[in-house]
Amino acid sequence: MATARPLAQAFSRFAPPLALMALIFFLSAQSDLNSGLGLWDTIGRKFVHFATFGALWWLWDRALNHDHPLIAAVITVAYAISDEYHQTFVDGRVGSVRDVLIDSAGVLAAWLLSRWLARRRERRLSA
Repeated sequence: MATARPLAQAFSRFAPPLALMALIFFLSAQSDLNSGLGLWDTIGRKFVHFATFGALWWLWDRALNHDHPLIAAVITVAYAISDEYHQTFVDGRVGSVRDVLIDSAGVLAAWLLSRWLARRRERRLSA
């Protein structure tokens, strides 16, 4: 049973980003997610793109022990691209370069926020 603990640790780190990716895939397979709120619906969906992919980056960064933020970003942006490509096969959906850019902006914002919080924490601990 010596391998059970490392396996459990790996699962606890990698399950959350994989679960979020599965949820994104499921939602991307829906033919219509429009709430009927017009412009508010569009703004809301774009914000959800931004926040979701920022969260996905953070989960991948955590899974990689915060040692490889660039790899976490590459995984996340590659998934954003594949998500938009997936949508081209779903009736009523289209793939959008604009959404990939919004997703990527969410990744960048999460990365910058993470760095800012880490610096703030370091300053507090060294004071």
